[in-house]
Amino acid sequence: MKRLLACLAIALALPFTAQANELKVVTATNFLGTLQQLAGEFEKETGHSITISSGSSGPVYAQIVNGAPYDVFFSADQKSPEKLDNEGFALPGSRFTYAIGKLVLWSAKPGLVDDQGKVLAGNGWRHIAISNPEIAPYGLAGTQVLTHLGLLDKLTAEKRIVKANSVGQAHSQTASGAADLGFVALAQIIQKDGSIPGSHWFPPADYYEPIVQQAVIVKSTREKALAEQFMSWMKGPRAVAIIKAAGYSLPE
Repeated sequence: MKRLLACLAIALALPFTAQANELKVVTATNFLGTLQQLAGEFEKETGHSITISSGSSGPVYAQIVNGAPYDVFFSADQKSPEKLDNEGFALPGSRFTYAIGKLVLWSAKPGLVDDQGKVLAGNGWRHIAISNPEIAPYGLAGTQVLTHLGLLDKLTAEKRIVKANSVGQAHSQTASGAADLGFVALAQIIQKDGSIPGSHWFPPADYYEPIVQQAVIVKSTREKALAEQFMSWMKGPRAVAIIKAAGYSLPE
């Protein structure tokens, strides 16, 4: 009995430590690297852990509707979170715009892409990688650029477009040289010093619809308090600075 009382006394004397919980977050592939950096900062500040999965926004939306056990979803578009919200799969009031994406025509080869995008109309390349526009917002934006330039039908007929499952795959195909060109997210290629390897062109903003990227808390989450804490942190100055440094802009 004395030993038991002594153990209880020691236990009561120890400082209370809050239990660290785990948050399951799924993100569009364009935001994966940035989210990994953000999650690391959040984990250091709070002691909680974040597990990250990634995929194209369309399929992730379908996974959530079918019961995938995610707590938070960072989409590459506005449509998917809005649908989850309207259909009752998102926690009411949790949806917000965390970033506005920037599309880039990119090549790993220096000098191939000019600063006006005229390379697209030429024959100095064989294939361009574009993520599937039906499920990937950056792929949709890329096809809108080609449509604006009057090149989509021509390049499709010539079989020069390589369709990727996600903007992550489009980036991999371009980085490896499997495709000479690719429409990717600026966040995928910008370096810590702000430089961009290879060669690139920024299509004018009026060539494609704004890539408004929104996030939601999944209604079925078992970590509601932690999810809300993370979303609140994502709107704070530290997170905003990281997002902007990664090549995104935010709403005014």
